[in-house]
Amino acid sequence: MGEILVTGATGNVGRHVAVQLLAAGTAVRALVRDPATAALPEGAEAVRGDLADPDTLERALTGSGTVFLIWPFLTTEGAPAVLEAMARHARRIVYLSSSGVNEDAERQTDPINQLHADMERLIERSGLDWTVLRSSTIASNARGWAEQIRTTHVVRGPDIAPTAVIHERDVAAVAVHALTDDGHVGAKHVLTGPQVLSRAEQVRAIQEAVGRPLAFEKVPVQVAREQMLADGRPPALVEALLASAETRPASNVITSTVEEITGVPARTFRAWAEEHAEEFRQVRRGPA
Repeated sequence: MGEILVTGATGNVGRHVAVQLLAAGTAVRALVRDPATAALPEGAEAVRGDLADPDTLERALTGSGTVFLIWPFLTTEGAPAVLEAMARHARRIVYLSSSGVNEDAERQTDPINQLHADMERLIERSGLDWTVLRSSTIASNARGWAEQIRTTHVVRGPDIAPTAVIHERDVAAVAVHALTDDGHVGAKHVLTGPQVLSRAEQVRAIQEAVGRPLAFEKVPVQVAREQMLADGRPPALVEALLASAETRPASNVITSTVEEITGVPARTFRAWAEEHAEEFRQVRRGPA
Protein backbone atom coordinates (compact mmCIF):
# COMPACT_ATOMS: atom_id res chain seq x y z
CA MET A 1 0.00 0.00 0.00
CA GLY A 2 2.83 2.41 0.82
CA GLU A 3 2.17 5.60 2.71
CA ILE A 4 -1.31 7.13 2.49
CA LEU A 5 -1.41 10.70 1.26
CA VAL A 6 -4.04 12.78 3.07
CA THR A 7 -5.16 16.09 1.62
CA GLY A 8 -6.89 18.55 3.91
CA ALA A 9 -5.05 17.09 6.91
CA THR A 10 -5.21 20.39 8.79
CA GLY A 11 -8.99 20.57 8.35
CA ASN A 12 -11.91 19.18 10.32
CA VAL A 13 -12.27 15.85 8.50
CA GLY A 14 -8.77 15.32 7.10
CA ARG A 15 -7.15 15.78 10.49
CA HIS A 16 -9.29 13.00 11.96
CA VAL A 17 -8.45 10.77 8.99
CA ALA A 18 -4.75 11.28 9.68
CA VAL A 19 -5.15 10.72 13.43
CA GLN A 20 -7.11 7.50 12.97
CA LEU A 21 -4.73 6.14 10.33
CA LEU A 22 -1.77 6.83 12.59
CA ALA A 23 -3.54 5.16 15.51
CA ALA A 24 -3.95 2.08 13.33
CA GLY A 25 -0.22 2.02 12.61
CA THR A 26 -0.47 3.33 9.04
CA ALA A 27 2.13 5.74 7.68
CA VAL A 28 0.61 9.09 6.76
CA ARG A 29 1.81 11.86 4.49
CA ALA A 30 0.00 15.19 4.68
CA LEU A 31 -0.08 17.46 1.65
CA VAL A 32 0.46 21.03 2.91
CA ARG A 33 1.44 24.32 1.37
CA ASP A 34 3.95 25.13 4.12
CA PRO A 35 5.34 22.25 6.20
CA ALA A 36 6.96 24.73 8.61
CA THR A 37 3.66 26.14 9.79
CA ALA A 38 1.28 23.19 9.35
CA ALA A 39 -0.14 22.00 12.67
CA LEU A 40 -0.38 18.28 11.96
CA PRO A 41 -1.08 15.25 14.14
CA GLU A 42 2.09 13.88 15.68
CA GLY A 43 3.60 11.25 13.42
CA ALA A 44 2.28 12.61 10.12
CA GLU A 45 4.91 13.50 7.52
CA ALA A 46 4.35 16.97 6.10
CA VAL A 47 5.12 17.21 2.38
CA ARG A 48 4.96 20.47 0.48
CA GLY A 49 2.45 20.60 -2.38
CA ASP A 50 -0.63 22.40 -3.63
CA LEU A 51 -3.63 20.92 -5.43
CA ALA A 52 -3.82 24.18 -7.37
CA ASP A 53 -0.44 23.34 -8.96
CA PRO A 54 -0.19 19.69 -10.13
CA ASP A 55 3.54 20.07 -10.78
CA THR A 56 4.12 20.35 -7.01
CA LEU A 57 2.55 16.95 -6.26
CA GLU A 58 5.22 14.57 -7.51
CA ARG A 59 7.25 14.36 -4.31
CA ALA A 60 4.18 13.82 -2.15
CA LEU A 61 2.82 11.13 -4.46
CA THR A 62 6.04 9.17 -4.91
CA GLY A 63 5.65 6.10 -2.74
CA SER A 64 2.04 6.88 -1.83
CA GLY A 65 -0.22 4.07 -2.95
CA THR A 66 -3.47 5.58 -1.74
CA VAL A 67 -4.89 9.13 -1.59
CA PHE A 68 -7.62 10.65 0.54
CA LEU A 69 -8.90 13.59 -1.48
CA ILE A 70 -10.83 16.61 -0.30
CA TRP A 71 -11.22 18.96 -3.27
CA PRO A 72 -11.02 22.52 -1.89
CA PHE A 73 -12.12 24.48 -4.95
CA LEU A 74 -15.50 25.51 -6.35
CA THR A 75 -14.82 24.23 -9.88
CA THR A 76 -13.16 21.17 -11.37
CA GLU A 77 -10.67 23.31 -13.27
CA GLY A 78 -7.30 21.72 -12.65
CA ALA A 79 -8.77 18.47 -11.38
CA PRO A 80 -7.95 16.39 -14.49
CA ALA A 81 -4.25 17.27 -14.21
CA VAL A 82 -4.25 16.49 -10.47
CA LEU A 83 -5.90 13.12 -11.06
CA GLU A 84 -3.41 12.33 -13.84
CA ALA A 85 -0.55 13.03 -11.43
CA MET A 86 -2.16 10.80 -8.81
CA ALA A 87 -2.73 7.99 -11.30
CA ARG A 88 0.99 7.96 -12.17
CA HIS A 89 1.83 6.91 -8.62
CA ALA A 90 -1.16 5.75 -6.60
CA ARG A 91 -3.58 2.93 -7.26
CA ARG A 92 -6.50 4.02 -5.06
CA ILE A 93 -8.34 7.23 -4.25
CA VAL A 94 -11.02 7.89 -1.63
CA TYR A 95 -12.97 11.06 -2.36
CA LEU A 96 -15.13 13.03 0.09
CA SER A 97 -18.30 14.01 -1.77
CA SER A 98 -21.81 15.11 -0.79
CA SER A 99 -24.90 13.08 0.04
CA GLY A 100 -26.85 15.65 -1.98
CA VAL A 101 -25.47 14.29 -5.27
CA ASN A 102 -28.20 12.72 -7.40
CA GLU A 103 -26.50 10.74 -10.13
CA ASP A 104 -29.80 10.29 -11.97
CA ALA A 105 -30.16 14.05 -12.44
CA GLU A 106 -28.81 15.81 -15.51
CA ARG A 107 -27.98 18.84 -13.35
CA GLN A 108 -27.67 19.04 -9.58
CA THR A 109 -29.76 21.34 -7.42
CA ASP A 110 -26.93 23.71 -6.50
CA PRO A 111 -23.32 24.54 -7.42
CA ILE A 112 -21.71 22.60 -4.58
CA ASN A 113 -23.50 19.35 -5.39
CA GLN A 114 -22.76 19.95 -9.07
CA LEU A 115 -19.06 20.27 -8.25
CA HIS A 116 -19.09 16.96 -6.40
CA ALA A 117 -20.99 15.21 -9.19
CA ASP A 118 -18.46 16.49 -11.73
CA MET A 119 -15.53 15.39 -9.53
CA GLU A 120 -17.03 11.93 -9.11
CA ARG A 121 -17.25 11.49 -12.89
CA LEU A 122 -13.63 12.58 -13.35
CA ILE A 123 -12.46 10.18 -10.65
CA GLU A 124 -14.39 7.29 -12.17
CA ARG A 125 -12.57 7.91 -15.46
CA SER A 126 -9.14 8.41 -13.85
CA GLY A 127 -8.01 4.78 -14.03
CA LEU A 128 -7.60 4.68 -10.24
CA ASP A 129 -9.47 2.30 -7.98
CA TRP A 130 -11.91 4.60 -6.25
CA THR A 131 -14.31 4.91 -3.37
CA VAL A 132 -16.71 7.83 -2.96
CA LEU A 133 -17.93 8.94 0.45
CA ARG A 134 -21.13 10.93 0.02
CA SER A 135 -21.35 12.70 3.33
CA SER A 136 -24.33 14.52 4.76
CA THR A 137 -23.84 17.91 6.44
CA ILE A 138 -20.77 17.66 8.66
CA ALA A 139 -21.24 18.70 12.30
CA SER A 140 -18.07 20.79 12.39
CA ASN A 141 -19.70 23.30 10.03
CA ALA A 142 -21.47 24.58 13.15
CA ARG A 143 -18.15 25.88 14.47
CA GLY A 144 -18.72 28.81 12.13
CA TRP A 145 -21.46 29.98 14.50
CA ALA A 146 -19.18 30.16 17.54
CA GLU A 147 -18.53 33.90 17.44
CA GLN A 148 -22.23 34.74 17.11
CA ILE A 149 -23.12 32.38 19.94
CA ARG A 150 -20.43 33.74 22.25
CA THR A 151 -21.25 37.39 21.61
CA THR A 152 -24.99 37.58 20.88
CA HIS A 153 -26.38 34.12 21.77
CA VAL A 154 -28.20 34.21 18.43
CA VAL A 155 -27.23 32.48 15.19
CA ARG A 156 -28.42 34.58 12.27
CA GLY A 157 -28.31 33.23 8.74
CA PRO A 158 -30.25 31.71 5.86
CA ASP A 159 -32.09 28.53 6.67
CA ILE A 160 -31.05 25.37 4.85
CA ALA A 161 -33.12 22.24 4.38
CA PRO A 162 -32.68 19.82 7.30
CA THR A 163 -30.28 16.91 6.88
CA ALA A 164 -28.95 14.05 9.00
CA VAL A 165 -25.89 15.87 10.35
CA ILE A 166 -22.84 13.62 10.76
CA HIS A 167 -19.91 13.85 13.17
CA GLU A 168 -16.62 14.41 11.32
CA ARG A 169 -14.99 11.59 13.28
CA ASP A 170 -17.54 9.17 11.82
CA VAL A 171 -16.75 10.37 8.30
CA ALA A 172 -13.06 9.85 9.05
CA ALA A 173 -13.64 6.37 10.50
CA VAL A 174 -15.36 5.22 7.32
CA ALA A 175 -12.62 6.86 5.24
CA VAL A 176 -9.95 4.89 7.12
CA HIS A 177 -11.71 1.62 6.29
CA ALA A 178 -12.03 2.63 2.63
CA LEU A 179 -8.36 3.63 2.49
CA THR A 180 -7.07 0.41 4.01
CA ASP A 181 -9.56 -2.27 2.91
CA ASP A 182 -9.88 -3.40 -0.72
CA GLY A 183 -13.53 -4.31 -0.14
CA HIS A 184 -14.68 -0.73 -0.73
CA VAL A 185 -13.33 -0.27 -4.26
CA GLY A 186 -16.08 0.99 -6.57
CA ALA A 187 -18.43 1.80 -3.69
CA LYS A 188 -20.39 5.01 -3.19
CA HIS A 189 -21.14 5.15 0.53
CA VAL A 190 -23.83 7.56 1.73
CA LEU A 191 -22.89 8.68 5.25
CA THR A 192 -25.34 10.33 7.65
CA GLY A 193 -25.84 10.89 11.31
CA PRO A 194 -28.71 9.26 13.18
CA GLN A 195 -31.14 12.20 13.15
CA VAL A 196 -32.39 14.76 10.61
CA LEU A 197 -31.90 18.23 12.07
CA SER A 198 -32.73 21.77 11.03
CA ARG A 199 -30.37 24.61 11.82
CA ALA A 200 -32.67 25.67 14.67
CA GLU A 201 -32.49 22.17 16.12
CA GLN A 202 -28.69 22.18 15.87
CA VAL A 203 -28.59 25.49 17.76
CA ARG A 204 -30.92 23.98 20.38
CA ALA A 205 -28.51 21.09 20.87
CA ILE A 206 -25.64 23.54 21.35
CA GLN A 207 -27.82 25.45 23.83
CA GLU A 208 -28.28 22.29 25.88
CA ALA A 209 -24.55 21.61 25.77
CA VAL A 210 -23.46 25.09 26.87
CA GLY A 211 -26.27 25.59 29.38
CA ARG A 212 -27.52 29.03 28.29
CA PRO A 213 -30.41 30.20 26.07
CA LEU A 214 -29.60 30.41 22.37
CA ALA A 215 -31.71 31.02 19.28
CA PHE A 216 -31.62 30.66 15.52
CA GLU A 217 -32.90 33.62 13.53
CA LYS A 218 -33.55 33.13 9.84
CA VAL A 219 -32.53 36.13 7.74
CA PRO A 220 -33.32 36.94 4.10
CA VAL A 221 -30.77 35.73 1.58
CA GLN A 222 -29.81 39.27 0.54
CA VAL A 223 -29.08 40.23 4.14
CA ALA A 224 -27.00 37.08 4.54
CA ARG A 225 -25.13 37.89 1.32
CA GLU A 226 -24.23 41.38 2.52
CA GLN A 227 -23.00 40.07 5.88
CA MET A 228 -20.97 37.23 4.39
CA LEU A 229 -19.29 39.60 1.95
CA ALA A 230 -18.62 42.08 4.74
CA ASP A 231 -16.98 39.25 6.71
CA GLY A 232 -14.53 38.85 3.84
CA ARG A 233 -15.74 35.60 2.29
CA PRO A 234 -14.92 35.21 -1.41
CA PRO A 235 -17.89 36.24 -3.57
CA ALA A 236 -17.92 32.93 -5.49
CA LEU A 237 -18.13 30.98 -2.23
CA VAL A 238 -20.88 33.23 -0.92
CA GLU A 239 -22.98 32.67 -4.03
CA ALA A 240 -22.44 28.91 -3.92
CA LEU A 241 -23.45 28.70 -0.26
CA LEU A 242 -26.52 30.87 -0.75
CA ALA A 243 -27.59 28.88 -3.80
CA SER A 244 -27.53 25.82 -1.56
CA ALA A 245 -29.69 27.60 0.99
CA GLU A 246 -32.27 28.54 -1.61
CA THR A 247 -32.47 25.44 -3.78
CA ARG A 248 -31.28 22.38 -1.86
CA PRO A 249 -34.26 20.10 -1.19
CA ALA A 250 -35.08 18.64 2.22
CA SER A 251 -33.66 15.18 2.86
CA ASN A 252 -35.01 12.61 5.27
CA VAL A 253 -32.31 10.09 4.35
CA ILE A 254 -30.73 8.31 7.32
CA THR A 255 -28.33 5.48 6.55
CA SER A 256 -26.75 2.81 8.75
CA THR A 257 -23.54 2.87 6.72
CA VAL A 258 -21.33 4.20 9.52
CA GLU A 259 -22.29 1.36 11.83
CA GLU A 260 -22.15 -1.27 9.09
CA ILE A 261 -18.59 -0.32 8.16
CA THR A 262 -17.10 0.66 11.52
CA GLY A 263 -19.15 -1.51 13.88
CA VAL A 264 -20.07 1.57 15.95
CA PRO A 265 -23.32 3.58 15.65
CA ALA A 266 -23.03 7.06 14.21
CA ARG A 267 -22.62 9.74 16.87
CA THR A 268 -25.41 12.25 17.50
CA PHE A 269 -25.08 15.98 16.94
CA ARG A 270 -25.81 16.41 20.65
CA ALA A 271 -22.67 14.39 21.40
CA TRP A 272 -20.69 16.62 19.05
CA ALA A 273 -22.06 19.75 20.73
CA GLU A 274 -21.06 18.45 24.16
CA GLU A 275 -17.53 17.73 22.91
CA HIS A 276 -17.19 21.28 21.56
CA ALA A 277 -19.18 23.17 24.20
CA GLU A 278 -16.22 25.27 25.34
CA GLU A 279 -15.87 26.75 21.85
CA PHE A 280 -19.37 28.20 22.19
CA ARG A 281 -19.21 29.47 25.77
CA GLN A 282 -18.75 33.20 26.22
CA VAL A 283 -15.29 34.22 27.38
CA ARG A 284 -15.52 35.64 30.88
CA ARG A 285 -13.57 38.78 31.71
CA GLY A 286 -12.71 39.94 35.19
CA PRO A 287 -13.89 38.33 38.42
CA ALA A 288 -16.71 35.82 38.23
